[in-house]
Amino acid sequence: MSTILIIGAGGVGQVVAHKCAQRRDIFSEITLASRTKSKCDAIAAQLNNTITTAQVDADNIPELVALIKQVQPKLVINVALPYQDLHIMDACLETGVDYLDTANYEPLDTAKFEYSWQWAYQDRFKQAGIMALLGSGFDPGVTNVYTALAAKKYLDVVEEIDIIDANAGSHGQPFATNFNPEINIREVTAVCRHWENGRFVESPPLSTKRVFDFPEGIGPMNCYRLYHEEMESIVKHIPTIKKAQFWMTFSDNYLKHLEVLQNVGMTRIDEVEFNGQKIVPIQFLKALLPDPGSLGPLTKGKTCIGVIARGTKDGQKRQVYIYNICDHEACYKEVQSQAISYTTGVPAVVGAIMMLTGKWHEAGVWNMEQFDPEVFLKELGPMGLPTVVVDGGEWPEL
Repeated sequence: MSTILIIGAGGVGQVVAHKCAQRRDIFSEITLASRTKSKCDAIAAQLNNTITTAQVDADNIPELVALIKQVQPKLVINVALPYQDLHIMDACLETGVDYLDTANYEPLDTAKFEYSWQWAYQDRFKQAGIMALLGSGFDPGVTNVYTALAAKKYLDVVEEIDIIDANAGSHGQPFATNFNPEINIREVTAVCRHWENGRFVESPPLSTKRVFDFPEGIGPMNCYRLYHEEMESIVKHIPTIKKAQFWMTFSDNYLKHLEVLQNVGMTRIDEVEFNGQKIVPIQFLKALLPDPGSLGPLTKGKTCIGVIARGTKDGQKRQVYIYNICDHEACYKEVQSQAISYTTGVPAVVGAIMMLTGKWHEAGVWNMEQFDPEVFLKELGPMGLPTVVVDGGEWPEL
């Protein structure tokens, strides 16, 4: 049994706290910390105050170090903002504690997310004898594991992957994002990149559209190609891949609102002057939009996130579709959060279990696809996210 420190008390932090509390055989002592302690206290109340709460500014490394020394965790689970990844990694280095996150670092003033900043910590973490597991959410995270499973069990050579993320749920609001609005909009409006023939190819955001017929009653939905961070690590660690694309579904209503917000400058990430003070439009917009945490009781429907991997097996062309279906209402009933937070938070807890039990543990900085996928998925299903494998068959080329 191990003591852990969770940093971040948003929707994902709430799921992580709930799921860790369900596994006291692994997580003996749980501390949840955030800049706003009242958010932590509200989550603790949901758990009958069986976890400890604390206040910390994740941008302040001395504060982080002091809290880690006070709690003395075996692992820090970072579900704060991606801008804060490096500060928390620095604090883990200073205190000699393992680290896990669900999203890679992104500078606050530049809409660009990539692993280079965190991969640069490899030698320092290795020399310190501690581990960092990067991107232990669903996408990135489980999608990396699905790709590794395809390479290990279903294909001799993986040549192409399509990662497809569908949210077929509805919250009934005119416009809202299912996770942090600032992060969501920055991600969606970034220049699209996909991997093809040894390089990343750029295209305008949301300019490539396909229709995909999702399984288990979800049916056909429009999906749009965009850049997502797991492609960067997957094509590095599985170098046989010649083409990698990421697709996400969006409703026409969402896209129309987003277009208007872009046209009037509300998605800008640079400072503007308003009534004598500096504001960042996208941060102001975040304050106006519904809190993603408030969408839980309103959201109905399902998510479907998976990977189609194509390649060869025994010299013959073959493909495999590996996916998960998650129900928004079932998630809310269990942990008082919708499926978007659930599908990110549960894999973070499973990644923590892998590290704390020694099934995945080696000093250095690692991505999910670098470890045995089967032991992870064996734990993921009972924790609430079962995996479906369709081996063979015809799926459309995207």
